[in-house]
Amino acid sequence: MKPFFVLICIAITSSIFAQKSVYNTSKGYIAKGYDVVSYFQQKAEKGNKKFTTTYDGVRFKFASKAHLEAFQKAPEKYIPQYGGYCAYAIGLKGDKVDINPKTFEIRDGKLYLFYNSWGVNTLDLWIEEGAEDLQKKADLNWSKIAEE
Repeated sequence: MKPFFVLICIAITSSIFAQKSVYNTSKGYIAKGYDVVSYFQQKAEKGNKKFTTTYDGVRFKFASKAHLEAFQKAPEKYIPQYGGYCAYAIGLKGDKVDINPKTFEIRDGKLYLFYNSWGVNTLDLWIEEGAEDLQKKADLNWSKIAEE
């Protein structure tokens, strides 16, 4: 009886604390620990461990208490598109590619993050190859990824 009871408790606990969506949490946080609110002020700021929260099973860091409070009032506004994976890669092929948290774009009030390393800046490619079309493709690709 005890092992069965333990398995049921684990299953219930896992479902309670499981995240509802797919997120890129490299370094243990969304956006590698950068402050998602600061992006909307056109800054890429590292978060501070003193100002953290969990939303949808994912940890977020903020540069200030004011940013933490802004996020808590309207978290959906600040969550990066495509779970914080590279928007260009999601749009191009539906690949979940890590990002450089300093490379971002705010488009239509939404946060998009991009890979930028080894001489490849996918934000530049996103713009050059047509951000609007890539965004539409990324939305379709992401809906498939989120269902997996």
